[in-house]
Amino acid sequence: MVVTRFAPSPTGYLHIGGLRTALFSYLWAKKNNGKFLLRIEDTDKARNSAEAAQAILDAFEWLGLEHDGEITYQSQRDEIYAKYIEQLLSEGKAYKCYMSKEELTELRETQMANKQRTMYDGRYRDFTGTPPEGVEPVIRIKAPQSGTIIVKDGVKGNVSFQAQDILDDFVIARADGAPTYNFVVAIDDHLMGVNEVIRGDDHLSNTPKQIVVYEALGFDIPSFYHVPMIHNHEGKKLSKRDGATDVMAYKEMGYLPQALLNFLVRLGWSHGDQEIFSMDEMKELFNPQDINKSASIYNTEKLDWLNSHYIKNSSNSDLAELLTDYDLILTSHDKKEIILDEMKDRAKTIKEMAELIKEILQTPTSYDEKAVKKAFKADSVAILNAFGAKVSTSKELHLPSDYHTLMEEVVNEMEIGFGKIGQPLRIALLGKLSGPGLDSVMAILGRDETLLRIANAITANS
Repeated sequence: MVVTRFAPSPTGYLHIGGLRTALFSYLWAKKNNGKFLLRIEDTDKARNSAEAAQAILDAFEWLGLEHDGEITYQSQRDEIYAKYIEQLLSEGKAYKCYMSKEELTELRETQMANKQRTMYDGRYRDFTGTPPEGVEPVIRIKAPQSGTIIVKDGVKGNVSFQAQDILDDFVIARADGAPTYNFVVAIDDHLMGVNEVIRGDDHLSNTPKQIVVYEALGFDIPSFYHVPMIHNHEGKKLSKRDGATDVMAYKEMGYLPQALLNFLVRLGWSHGDQEIFSMDEMKELFNPQDINKSASIYNTEKLDWLNSHYIKNSSNSDLAELLTDYDLILTSHDKKEIILDEMKDRAKTIKEMAELIKEILQTPTSYDEKAVKKAFKADSVAILNAFGAKVSTSKELHLPSDYHTLMEEVVNEMEIGFGKIGQPLRIALLGKLSGPGLDSVMAILGRDETLLRIANAITANS
């Protein structure tokens, strides 16, 4: 059985790169009818945030990424880690190091002066003397001092590390007894049954140390897939401006979860030329061995395009429900279908859709000066009055096509171009020259509101 995990630290928001890692892990587990586990790595008590931990859970709920079983919290597992530290000490695979801060500083300064790599020199590795007074020891693992550690990686292939170049006897427990990251990660992955680890390639340098822990404790080593980073269009690390922001901010910006997941699965993975993937298709087709070896490029235009696709293919009832997050209640509006049918082809996000709809529903209190100067000409009042007269006397005004027919009648009777009525009418209805189709706008507003806005515009601009 394939068992994967996502293991964030609750010291900040869940960002887009972390979410992609979670998605890849989720898809691989589900494709293989396995388990996708969630572990909160909250051993850094000084930096942990309950709000950040909750934000991770909120993001998972919004996106529909359901984890299997209970959440594992590292902060609740100190006794487990202490047991394995004692095991390694008793087996002679770890030892207490009494090196003081002053000694460590002196060693590093000497190594730097000699242009050597700064590393612990193993002076307490085989120490049998009397421990110095006043020094609380750290616990160090006995790491290989020579040879090659090979990381078998499903994305990068075999990656070799020379032990003498990258390893010293690294600390597995601090002086206060707190275990260190690489130690607890290996233990937790083993005890949770994790056998496939998908994570960012910024963790690749940690993997040799974790392999040392696996081997010292006699644990099976999982399969690793280290995923290249996400870069901006300039090939640099993502900033908040580029999109490296809180995942829940995407909800606030009006992106749909299925669009965001579809966008992320294509950042570093592909299946031919296919761009649109349902969740079922992702589960069926995804394989971490197909992940690209090079960094992927974050493209906001692609995300907007995908979001537009999912908006267009959403039901009006679903869209109405989503719009409630933006203080727009359409569920009982008698023109709900016309409103949403018109807007779903224009909006890239739910937030933009809400803004566009509000621009229609809210009566203009001012008019764009440049638009008025450009389009509200001397004959505009007569044209609007003629159109208003037809609106007021027409018996059947329900659909956009009903209003469009009246506009065509005015154009034909007054022998004018369509712009002669369209532009001043648009200013009257919306206060500006941009916006959706006028016939749809008027069908949404209804007869009385349409006439009111025409009268207001004539008074304000003539």
